[in-house]
Amino acid sequence: MQQKIFEYYIQTVLEHEKEPSSVYLFCKDLKIEEAEFYKSFASLEHLKAEIFSQFFDNALSLIQKEEGYVSKSSQEKLLSFYFTFFEVLLLNRSYVLFALRGGKSPMDKMTTLKSLRTRFKQFSTVLIQDGNALKQSRISQHPEAVFSEGAWIQLLFLLKFWLEDSSPDFEKTDMAIEKSVRTVFDLFDSSPVDSVIDFGKFLWKEKFNMA
Repeated sequence: MQQKIFEYYIQTVLEHEKEPSSVYLFCKDLKIEEAEFYKSFASLEHLKAEIFSQFFDNALSLIQKEEGYVSKSSQEKLLSFYFTFFEVLLLNRSYVLFALRGGKSPMDKMTTLKSLRTRFKQFSTVLIQDGNALKQSRISQHPEAVFSEGAWIQLLFLLKFWLEDSSPDFEKTDMAIEKSVRTVFDLFDSSPVDSVIDFGKFLWKEKFNMA
């Protein structure tokens, strides 16, 4: 039932170009009892947030099935996630554009991404824990809270970049993913100069092309 609700909500929004005004009307159109809806979601706002959470879960499930995933470095796992996550979003691009663009306030957008933020920060925390486990000195280990918040900000940047990307096959987003991930991990490994300069040049160039 949860998947059915997800799919019908997205279909309804895209066909009518507006969100349902109430749970009652949404359930009436879907021909289900409101009780069925409330078994999975507390409100329409909760449903909207869980759609992006499902996008995350789909991407994570796919990369975890990749051969050799367990033995990959944290950097490789993050790269795999980003590329797969944006492939999942591409399958739903019309809905993502509707949900995150237009006249919606920043607060509305962040509410929509609330569940995604929780899931992604948990994922990135595990990545930094895995990286820290390989470091012999506690001094060289990195704070999990700082890293996970930084990774979330990075994901927001990449999401905004992807929403505005007009390059064929979103190739500029792929470049942004590679450069930003390399930069972040170089910063944490205290060897940032080349990557930071490279990423900075990339952003400077795209600032004008995508303004």
